[in-house]
Amino acid sequence: MFDWFGKWNRENPVDVERPAILFGVVGVAVVAATALVALGQPWATDSLQTGPRGTGMMVTEFEADLATPDPTIEAIFPDPPYPPEEGEELAGDIYQNVQVLGGLTDANFNRVMGAMTRWVAPEQGCAYCHGDGGPETYGEDALYTKVVARRMLQMTQSINEGWDGHVNANKQVGVTCYTCHRGQNVPSDIWFINTPTVQAAEGWAAVQNRVTPLSSYTSLPSDALEAYLLDDQVIGVHDLDSRVAGVPGQDGYASIQKAERTYGLMNYVANSLGVNCTFCHNTRAFYDGAQVTPQWSTESLGIQMVREINNDHLLPLKDQLPPERLGPQHADMPKVGCRTCHKGYQQPLQGTNVIGDWPELATTGTPDYGSGEDALSQ
Repeated sequence: MFDWFGKWNRENPVDVERPAILFGVVGVAVVAATALVALGQPWATDSLQTGPRGTGMMVTEFEADLATPDPTIEAIFPDPPYPPEEGEELAGDIYQNVQVLGGLTDANFNRVMGAMTRWVAPEQGCAYCHGDGGPETYGEDALYTKVVARRMLQMTQSINEGWDGHVNANKQVGVTCYTCHRGQNVPSDIWFINTPTVQAAEGWAAVQNRVTPLSSYTSLPSDALEAYLLDDQVIGVHDLDSRVAGVPGQDGYASIQKAERTYGLMNYVANSLGVNCTFCHNTRAFYDGAQVTPQWSTESLGIQMVREINNDHLLPLKDQLPPERLGPQHADMPKVGCRTCHKGYQQPLQGTNVIGDWPELATTGTPDYGSGEDALSQ
């Protein structure tokens, strides 16, 4: 008596598998969402409030990521200085052609030289700067690496002495050669000029619309670092009004192109520090300097510091470097940016005090050996 039912089902098939899968997926999602609400998410997060409460100005990170140390910190170990004793002979009187650290005692001078070898050329050793001729030839400036290293010593002292507001904004940390080099001859995350990016085009298209590392792999302009970390161009966005009389870039307000460059720089900064826009800005008023966070001032100093490093310390060394160390497109000097030191962290080396053992690198004057141990204990 039920043959008609079987016949009807055979003649009118119904797809029940796909709806079942759909309902199953939705059911699992509902159960998972309910569990997250009731039990809390299994991957705990921590947040850093960067602005007023209720404005959403915070940086959120997984606790597991915060607990994972920067692997390059492992190479840092205590190496305290030797307090000078009265009457000790100085390096400038012992060795030839000591132009920067000549006022150090022999023990401290060689301690700094050994550290520079670990920081910059752990595989090549002393020969990286001094050649294979032996100690009797160490006074010669035969290799470009020695000339550059001398200038980098002066640069490190200048950073520690003149840019305290940026380097030590949160606590005393300082910088050494290791802050950038991390055991490499050439620091990672340096940059070269690579515009124009579209050889067949003229005008604005020639500096954007082709993803490059300098544009953080976006279609934003690839010359933002050149404009703001090398040249002293004004960082700014276009006018808030939809129609403004006058010519953009000439009559008191930024052009769309400058706004895009600014976004390119901000994208680079955020990626370099591993943060988002609210680390420095209130997103309801990016343009209002009265509503920024304290980190905005620190970053502004950092931009000025990087400009000084590039223009006063790196560019003058171009004639010293061999062709293989220059840029592939314009044969320009390697330059630094935020990521050269930060490497994806809010603070380089996650805020490790690297200067405590190295008062010789903290000043262009006489090192303060009396504060070395105190700094290490912080």
